[in-house]
Amino acid sequence: MRLLSVGRSNPHSFFLINLSPSLNFNNMQTSSRLLKWLISGPPLLFLLIFFVAPSLIMVFTSFRLPGEFGGLAPINILPGEVADDSGLTIETYQFFFSDFIYTEIFLKSFAVATFTTLICIAMAYPLALLIARSRKKFRNLMIMLVVLPFASNFLVRIYAWMIILGPESGLSHFINGILVFFGIAPVTLLFSPFAVLIGMVYVHLPFMILPLYTNLEKHDPILLDAAQDLGANSWQRFWYVTWPQSLAGIFSGSALVFIPVLGMFAIPDILGGTGDIMIGNLIKDQFLGTRDWPFGSTLSIMLTLAVLSTAGLFSWFARTRNPV
Repeated sequence: MRLLSVGRSNPHSFFLINLSPSLNFNNMQTSSRLLKWLISGPPLLFLLIFFVAPSLIMVFTSFRLPGEFGGLAPINILPGEVADDSGLTIETYQFFFSDFIYTEIFLKSFAVATFTTLICIAMAYPLALLIARSRKKFRNLMIMLVVLPFASNFLVRIYAWMIILGPESGLSHFINGILVFFGIAPVTLLFSPFAVLIGMVYVHLPFMILPLYTNLEKHDPILLDAAQDLGANSWQRFWYVTWPQSLAGIFSGSALVFIPVLGMFAIPDILGGTGDIMIGNLIKDQFLGTRDWPFGSTLSIMLTLAVLSTAGLFSWFARTRNPV
């Protein structure tokens, strides 16, 4: 009755009462959008400043000419200037595609990254499976042991491998003693592709273990029990139940290993020899050694395109294997 009386005294009041929930809902939507922008704004601004802007600078630098004493030549875009003297050129890209040695270095880097990823998968999967299926009171201890190497400096750990793989180390004497016993010539472990591969696996192995463990921990053990009730043996339960569910973790770990290894330069510099240069070493030498910034920027762009293509490939494989 009171609503009707209000409606008689003011015909628009009834509509105002009914529209007030929609107005509140619109205000809530506006507040929600504002909150989303406030939350996502700082990360987007960070990416814009520290990723997009340097990438654009790098692209622009790749079209510049090197300076007489390194760095960049000045840009002279004035009326009547000849185009070749403007300071802008595609010479670095022509030089990159004209010499096969740079493609060879790229292929070598891809090969090292691929072998490192495969070795990390083979070593990390059993350990991640062991951690995921162990008792809860031991899991935290095992995870702590996995991430414990990060407590020390990266370079200190790599220099430690120089001592381990050195010609006077116990490991070198042991391996060369076995080789000599079978009539094979001794080998040098340090400053070799083997040392680079060992260093790469050692540094990036935790990045494969952690995504695999996170994935394997979420598996429902009821599926394994059901497969066992249907007569599946241990290998069949692993191959048809555990392995397909863990592919997402494998793809995530592979991306976290493959992409950093592709641009790594510190490990080949310390543990590798003169013939073990990778694309990361070449880029570093162009900026710090020869000071050819335009060509270094060109190499960086090519590496970035390779990394983005690899990341897209891993993402596509993950979606095809896990369409949900």
